[in-house]
Amino acid sequence: MLPASSWTPPDHWTRITTIDAHTAGEPLRIFTGGLPPILGDTILAKRRYAKERWDHLRTATLWEPRGHADMYGAILTEPVTADGHAGVLFVHNEGFSTMCGHGILALAQVGVETGLISGEPLADNPSVLEIRLDAPAGRVTAYARRESERVAQVWFHNVPSFVYALDQVVEVEGLGSVRYDVAYGGAFYAFCRAEEVGIGLGPENFRELIQTGMAIKRAVMASLPIRHPLEEDLGFLYGTILVGPAHDPAHHSRNVCIFADGEVDRSPTGTGVSARAALHFHRGEIGLGQPFTVESILGTTFTGTAMHTTSFAGYEAVIPRVGGSAHICGRNELLIDPDDPLASGFLLR
Repeated sequence: MLPASSWTPPDHWTRITTIDAHTAGEPLRIFTGGLPPILGDTILAKRRYAKERWDHLRTATLWEPRGHADMYGAILTEPVTADGHAGVLFVHNEGFSTMCGHGILALAQVGVETGLISGEPLADNPSVLEIRLDAPAGRVTAYARRESERVAQVWFHNVPSFVYALDQVVEVEGLGSVRYDVAYGGAFYAFCRAEEVGIGLGPENFRELIQTGMAIKRAVMASLPIRHPLEEDLGFLYGTILVGPAHDPAHHSRNVCIFADGEVDRSPTGTGVSARAALHFHRGEIGLGQPFTVESILGTTFTGTAMHTTSFAGYEAVIPRVGGSAHICGRNELLIDPDDPLASGFLLR
């Protein structure tokens, strides 16, 4: 019998390499090799191309048996702007998202530590690398502060984030009348108070959070048209974020995001914290430059800050900064046997 280390898969099998990481508990599978070319002159064109041509690879690598219902992924591409360092597409159980804050943080940390992504040292602080990423929602600039060969701190400046609808009420089956706001932080979210729908925000509430979050998402989608002011591809409700008191009194609050097809974000949700920065600033609850720290379902944290105001296609917006941390947890070669009847993956809940 030959040792397993000497075995190689047949040449006609698909071999895809990844680095797996997590940001505040939320997984990110970063694809490093084996995917076919993704064509398009813009990131949105690349996103459409990948959705139309290679969606079976998304399900094969994120769904069971190689992944799970809450797996998340990042596909790096060549940049589509003259000064960009890389382009990025984000994938999840339902499809291709428009932006992903936890993914940007992981890419900055993992990318710099492994050499996967290059950046440029800041002129006034060479220990900090600036990494310009072309995401479907627009330009996102990440920063990684190095100490020796490790990255000690990561954060990013997001796309303009704005309030879309305030103080709305929707009838939700099983819940009655539910109050919500909608804000955009690279994706659109409906924000509700957890206590108003009678739900906790701890791990023990996991299943109930999926049911409640998806019920609210479906009701909002049916009652409120969601339109991005510039790009039709970005105009949809990505998820529900339930907000409540922090468990640690040193923190601002806790929130749990239920997005895509019932995924529960283990992190505080970078795009959600960005949207909350816009909401809190709009309501006068925070000022510019005033950080607020948000807990996740696990108690891990991101810190958000409304850095400055801007105008975005008729909306008064803010540029948020979001900071957190990520950790590498695996390096994989995923194999797809074309004769496997479950080669494209499956999901069980």
